[in-house]
Amino acid sequence: MCSFFSHMMTQECLLCTAADGGDLGLCASCQQDLPWHKAPCCPQCALPSSQGLLCGHCLTSPPAFDHTHALLRYDFPLDAMLQGYKYRDMLHMARVFGHLLAESVKARPRADRLIPMPLHPLRLRERGYNQSLEVARIISKALDVALDYSSCERIKFTPPQASLPLKARASNMKGAFACHASLAGERVVLLDDVMTTGASLQALAKAIKKTGAAEVECWVIARTLPR
Repeated sequence: MCSFFSHMMTQECLLCTAADGGDLGLCASCQQDLPWHKAPCCPQCALPSSQGLLCGHCLTSPPAFDHTHALLRYDFPLDAMLQGYKYRDMLHMARVFGHLLAESVKARPRADRLIPMPLHPLRLRERGYNQSLEVARIISKALDVALDYSSCERIKFTPPQASLPLKARASNMKGAFACHASLAGERVVLLDDVMTTGASLQALAKAIKKTGAAEVECWVIARTLPR
């Protein structure tokens, strides 16, 4: 991890305000206490599964993406951290999430390109920044993987997924994305902040697979797990 963070300065912990927040602004105790997603899980959707095998849903109805790597569970205090990052302009959190996620995936097979989840232009204007793109910039630099934020676009303006019942999210995302590049034979990684039903990543992966991508993997900061 030191190779990623050697240029950064020690600061207060973002969570407990301890004097030594380390290079990322998280003290060792708070970083250890984050809700890491380490339990055995389905390699395709990252939901809990017996012995880390494919879950029944992915066996019977395989999603368009081939793998999912989730850094953390969507739980306290990560939920508050992501809410602050996403809706309260806490852009410094991109560096925290980016470096932690980069460290966790550095042994994964090399990708041809990294595509952050696109925002519709109206949503981007409303928020002022794409939270997935800002994290992707950090990962792209840390892992030396090509960052592609122009080949795919969100062409359908939809209500935020978090505002909808779970069952409505798939239909909400139908036809939401277009991919304008030929990705024939490529291994593509999609980056998103939170994966709940996977509807957004499924719709984007489907659009990318139509262009000929050989493999699509999802990297997410947090995975929402069943209670």
